[in-house]
Amino acid sequence: MPEVLEDGVLYISIEYCTALHKCACGCGNTVVTPITPTDWQLMFDGKTVSLSPSIGNWSFACQSHYWIEKNNIRWSGKWDKGQIVNGRMQDKLNKEKYFKEELVTQPLIAKTQTADKASSATWTWKSIWRWLTS
Repeated sequence: MPEVLEDGVLYISIEYCTALHKCACGCGNTVVTPITPTDWQLMFDGKTVSLSPSIGNWSFACQSHYWIEKNNIRWSGKWDKGQIVNGRMQDKLNKEKYFKEELVTQPLIAKTQTADKASSATWTWKSIWRWLTS
């Protein structure tokens, strides 16, 4: 990702499963949207990109709220403090549910696997989430 972001540009890193952009309101804040099963989904139709769900910049002074749909900004209404608290709580519950289900359904490492192969296993979203929240 570049050190300086341009207005109106969505920077996407498939390798790091992240998209960055400057806040659409013009305040200059950098908005980071992790592309994960429990955060944002990136859609590319061959010409345009969209992010879902909406972007709610509740931690910024501007508290802007918008959708990125087919390379365009669609403004959404501001949320009050109660809506923000409820939205954050729902996000937390969705993550906990997802990672709990992934833990239950994750396949076990085969007993014949060598220690070297086991140590070089790729990270799962669950392990990244645990690392980020620990």
